[in-house]
Amino acid sequence: MKVKTLIVDDEPLARERLRNLLSAEPGIEILGECGNGIEALELIEKRTPDLVFLDVQMPELDGFGVTAALEGQRMPAIVFVTAYDKFALKAFEVHAVDYLLKPFDRERFQKALGRALDRIKREQSNELGERLSNLVADLRPASKSPERFPIKADGRVLLVKTDEIDWIEAADNYVNLHVGKESHMIRETMSAIEARLPALKFLRISRSTIVNLDRIKELQPMFHGEYTVILHNGTRLTVSRSHRDKLQPLLGKLG
Repeated sequence: MKVKTLIVDDEPLARERLRNLLSAEPGIEILGECGNGIEALELIEKRTPDLVFLDVQMPELDGFGVTAALEGQRMPAIVFVTAYDKFALKAFEVHAVDYLLKPFDRERFQKALGRALDRIKREQSNELGERLSNLVADLRPASKSPERFPIKADGRVLLVKTDEIDWIEAADNYVNLHVGKESHMIRETMSAIEARLPALKFLRISRSTIVNLDRIKELQPMFHGEYTVILHNGTRLTVSRSHRDKLQPLLGKLG
């Protein structure tokens, strides 16, 4: 049985290079090619490839965004195609996820392909997913927050701008992003999404609530040191006593 393979890169010449190399491999079936991360997510869900050659740097939704959106699902073996420097490449090696540094030759390509095929044969999909998540966490700069969140809905992928999120609430193993009159559920923990958001713009006001500070209209004192946050759209949220002090340096002392 051939290994179903997908090529994802926003550069046509890079896709052509990979297509030519993969076409020469008898054990590979090329499912298709994608020029951006949104198309990649749709095709991965539809065709369930065994192996994906995934470009790291793409507009709108990059390679890290694609892997983040796949968390909790069956994770294909992924070989990153990247122009990252040697320092960043060490993270790939530590987590045993292979990569191709542009420009690459046939020998390096075959080495990466061989490693990926070995992993697929050992059926280590769960371990691959965990390693990939760790890799993304290491390579994503701590100071850089995502400008958009990929949301899968009705077979489509929506890109929600971070600035448009009003507030976020916990929902078991998911979080609910409230954006205007709409809400979007994604598989994420509150701690994980809090770490990804810009600290000067979003604040966790309780164990289950994060709020966009730009959306706050009013603060009303309640009993026992708690406060109610009123957003511009009328939504009322409770600031727990344990999180109240976080508001003071940003919004002034609460009394």
